[in-house]
Amino acid sequence: MSQTAPTNTTIPALDEEGSIPAYVARPRTDSGRAIIVIPEIFGVNAGIRQKCDDWAAEGYLAIAPDIFWRFAPSVELNPDVEAELQEAFGYFGQYDPDKGVKDIEAAIRWLHGQGAAKVGCAGYCLGGRLAYMTAARTDIDASVGYYGVMIDQMLNEAHAIARPLMLHIPTADHFVGPEAQAKIHEALDPHPKVTLHDYVGLDHGFAATSGDRRDEAGAALADSRTRAFLAEHLA
Repeated sequence: MSQTAPTNTTIPALDEEGSIPAYVARPRTDSGRAIIVIPEIFGVNAGIRQKCDDWAAEGYLAIAPDIFWRFAPSVELNPDVEAELQEAFGYFGQYDPDKGVKDIEAAIRWLHGQGAAKVGCAGYCLGGRLAYMTAARTDIDASVGYYGVMIDQMLNEAHAIARPLMLHIPTADHFVGPEAQAKIHEALDPHPKVTLHDYVGLDHGFAATSGDRRDEAGAALADSRTRAFLAEHLA
């Protein structure tokens, strides 16, 4: 399925806080299904825009909100450039994830207003953490998180997850170590709404669209699982 030309837009934040910049990719034919692509710490860069385009090509209305809009609007960083990686870490330190999940809630409401009957999300790194928080704190229909950071510190919210959640966990993630992974498995393996997938020997960022971090086989497997998961739960 093809898509129409992607656009940049703004969506209203909650509590009249302002307007959130966002990249939007629309399918050629409206399916009533939508995906929020939640960025890493590198902004709505080319890789995140490509993920939106890929979802639109599959028939979903896709949006990537600018999660750093409050203090670094429109920033686009390359994780393979050391100076830009360090800049991204600085933004991560400034970021308030509680406000961030409200921004995802704003995107959910905007997508419903655009005619989407079902809304899911796919988040990466910091976005993977936000996907977990979104599953616990909103009425999103399904969520997927790739190598989400600090989830092990938020497992007290797992009881609130009422809709399907899938997490992709690379076992050699140098930001989420073995102890943190063990805590995640212990808490979430028994959860009836949660599916966990381990990727043995892979590191953080393995499903990046391109660049040094990407592992072709791992990314293909994880993305195929994500597509099947969201197709099932957004039908």
